[in-house]
Amino acid sequence: MSDIDSKHAVEQHEYLPGQSPKHPDAEFGGTEARRALERRLLRKLDLRMSILIFIYILNYIDRNNAAAARLRGFEEDLGLTGKQFPTLLSILYVGYILMQIPSNIFLNCRAWFIFYPTIDQTHEWPCFVGALLTRFFLGFVEAAFFPGALFLLSKWYKRNELGLRTAILYCGNLSSNAFGGLLAAGILDGMQGKLGHAAWRWLFYIEGALTMAVAVLAIFVLPDFPNTTRWLSPEERRLAEVRMAEDVGGEVDKDSSEEGHLYGFFLAMKDWKVWWLAVALTGITIGLSFNAYFRERFLHISIPLFIGIIGFVIAIATMNIAARYISLFLMAQAYAGLIVLLSWVSNSIPRPPAKRAVALAFINAFSQLGNVAGSYVWPKEWSPTYRKSYVICIACFALAIAMALFLRQHLAHLNKRLDRGEAVEGISERAEAIAEAAELEGVPVEELRSRRQEFRFLY
Repeated sequence: MSDIDSKHAVEQHEYLPGQSPKHPDAEFGGTEARRALERRLLRKLDLRMSILIFIYILNYIDRNNAAAARLRGFEEDLGLTGKQFPTLLSILYVGYILMQIPSNIFLNCRAWFIFYPTIDQTHEWPCFVGALLTRFFLGFVEAAFFPGALFLLSKWYKRNELGLRTAILYCGNLSSNAFGGLLAAGILDGMQGKLGHAAWRWLFYIEGALTMAVAVLAIFVLPDFPNTTRWLSPEERRLAEVRMAEDVGGEVDKDSSEEGHLYGFFLAMKDWKVWWLAVALTGITIGLSFNAYFRERFLHISIPLFIGIIGFVIAIATMNIAARYISLFLMAQAYAGLIVLLSWVSNSIPRPPAKRAVALAFINAFSQLGNVAGSYVWPKEWSPTYRKSYVICIACFALAIAMALFLRQHLAHLNKRLDRGEAVEGISERAEAIAEAAELEGVPVEELRSRRQEFRFLY
């Protein structure tokens, strides 16, 4: 949109003397009718988005099935020795990291969602190098899923709705550990020697086929972006766009026509909050739980990590089996911190969408360095106590807590500046986006500018 077009869009919504402003809910039949329509919209979205959980389960099953295959001759058949097996595990994350940002840039520019299904073809490569290449490309093609899923959620759900949806999505991670183990056990026990193939080969065949089937189904189930999705009614599609514009104080959730494909990349790379969140997330090695219905963020990250540290301390202090089981339960509480931190990314970097897409991909990619390092944090020579391993985990959690505290203080400072009416980096006015939002909502531009002044960071 040119400057002249933007000016025309602004003038369209300037009211004449004596003309009353239109209520923003009027076109939906009033406030109560809008609430009912919004509930119906969210039900439809939640139902369709639920397939992301199944994709995430299979994503992790495919990623971790080499560990299960190890129990049934995988290492022996491939002739793996020394550090070759942990290297085989960690190489996946190299491909995973390299493809994160390019995949999300492409996703945002084209405004449609792609999942890269793959079948682990390790059985075709009876050697370490072949298996290494296969694992690398498995990570390469699966990289698009998680940051892409987070970005897709951020295009449909408001900031106060993202925490719960992100947590539910991440349930697929832990569910994969439960269902993946059962599935692998059944295949490894029942398929040994079938059609002349080892059980671990059948593990890759069957789990890869399941991944492909669900990926094809997802093409028809998952929604596109609000302004391009066809399965919603015109009224529902309009509400989907309006509510996202309202959530950030009156901007449409799309990039301006003057912003190139790499615009969001450079914006994200220049924002220190992106790097800060990336390092903090790397310090949280694993995580799962839910972010309840509170707007607060820091305590929901730090308290679970403190509990996890207590679990590590117990594990360091004793070899008693009962005490160590208790410590495992305490360690698992740290899952909650990761979920809240992931939703904090979209809360802290809401606009423009191109920047948010790159930020989500970069932060998730950077955090995968923790998975690479994690493959070497638990060497056999540190067994059976693994005290050094636990100390490393404590240090990582402590780093994440300290960084979350610093970011909380910084966001609180930015909110105070916004209270005083000062300009804040990343919250600058985009005239074209505001003009389009005014046209979308049917309200004057000045009302949206006033609403933008109410935007505050969540911390």
